[in-house]
Amino acid sequence: MAEILIVDDDVQLRQSFARLLGEEGYDVRMASSGEAGIQAVEDHLPDLVVMDVRMPGIDGIETLQRIQAIDAKLPVVIMTAFGTTETAIEATKQGAFDYVLKPFDVGDMLKIIEQAVSAGRMMHQQVQMGAGPETGGADAIIGQSPSMQKVYKAIGRVAPTDATVLIRGESGTGKELVARAIYQHSQRAGKPFLVINCVAIPETLLESELFGYERGAFTGAASRRVGKFEQAHGGTVFLDEIGDMPMSIQAKILRLLQERSVERLGGQRPIDVDVRIIAATNRDLERALEDERFREDLYYRLKVVTIKMPPLKERKEDIPLLIDYFLSRFSREMQINNPGISDEARQGVEQHFWPGNVRELGNTIKKALIFSRGYPIQAGNIYQAIAGESRDDNDGGGTDLETAGRNWIRAMLASEENPDMFNFLMDQFGRMVVGEALNLTGGNRSRAARLLGMSRPTLQARIEKYNLSLETSVKSS
Repeated sequence: MAEILIVDDDVQLRQSFARLLGEEGYDVRMASSGEAGIQAVEDHLPDLVVMDVRMPGIDGIETLQRIQAIDAKLPVVIMTAFGTTETAIEATKQGAFDYVLKPFDVGDMLKIIEQAVSAGRMMHQQVQMGAGPETGGADAIIGQSPSMQKVYKAIGRVAPTDATVLIRGESGTGKELVARAIYQHSQRAGKPFLVINCVAIPETLLESELFGYERGAFTGAASRRVGKFEQAHGGTVFLDEIGDMPMSIQAKILRLLQERSVERLGGQRPIDVDVRIIAATNRDLERALEDERFREDLYYRLKVVTIKMPPLKERKEDIPLLIDYFLSRFSREMQINNPGISDEARQGVEQHFWPGNVRELGNTIKKALIFSRGYPIQAGNIYQAIAGESRDDNDGGGTDLETAGRNWIRAMLASEENPDMFNFLMDQFGRMVVGEALNLTGGNRSRAARLLGMSRPTLQARIEKYNLSLETSVKSS
């Protein structure tokens, strides 16, 4: 559970804010002044500080500076009245994670808090490389195969430099962990590390999210807004799924790489920005170049150094290590004794194709631990975890769920020719999954996001994409 420190001299705001965050599952502490906030950070380091600018005694800017002296990686979100927006922007340039105008929109504030907590965790929690099953922490790159040794060497060589890095590989291979390892071993390790998922943010919002905007730039732009690249000044930005980035924004990324500057929407002048770019994609960029869906000049700017993450099918010798790692890790997280795994179950894991790579393998071991109820994991638990339903070990057929799904897919494929059929089917499944999560949680988006294993902004993007609401999800269930 993330711990948030609220620093504000307004008693009513502190208490109402604490109730709101408590309902969202956060552990909240409060301080009434900058001095008290600094003391609270010294006594026990929180995961995030949310702080007002104008307070009696030392103001929010000086408090921010003194908090940074305690821990430069501790994210701080500044709250400010409309009239002190420029002060808040200055605070952002000095290292604040973000700023929010009072009175703030609750949904927007919760999104920023979730992003800040996630960023703080990624900056603080070290990624271990080549760790053993028993010593690997929650964030570890596991593998001793020759292909993984190449990855470790590449990280070691590129991390101390300022070179742009392109990480390529299938979904679930661990590209974000590699990006974080590069950041943590770089000279920018004490500065911000921000992750931007180019797919999770709707195209209409992505440009303003990355580059910010000036007041009046578009309808609803009531004040100036600093973009993610400015927020990360001096640090590192990880652009995940860059192969899906719209062409219009690709041109602005190219300018950033070439000129080290950005221009806010509605802005009249470039703003110097010092950030290192690490990008990742599971797309065939060469094919995208041929189809004119990706800029050739940006392609060559990004691949100054390329790190290729091998799929699990190409490093099967690492699967035994991964099994033991996930058993040890998830047993610790569930606070149970490691029950072990039978030889038959281990063999089943090693022989499976694992199209979802390490992520799918980890999720399967976690579910199998739950199904085994504290006893050694058996082959049936693995089959159940993979299929999603119980299955007889001797039954060569699929589950009822599998059969129903396959029949529906066949019917759709046979019904008509659709050039975008694959994405259509994926969207149909996605709509059902997200709708059921909303239905199960009574519309609580934070809880639904946790159930689905995604961030709240990602869930919000899916809800908007599928045009979902609690009412529509209930009707579809």
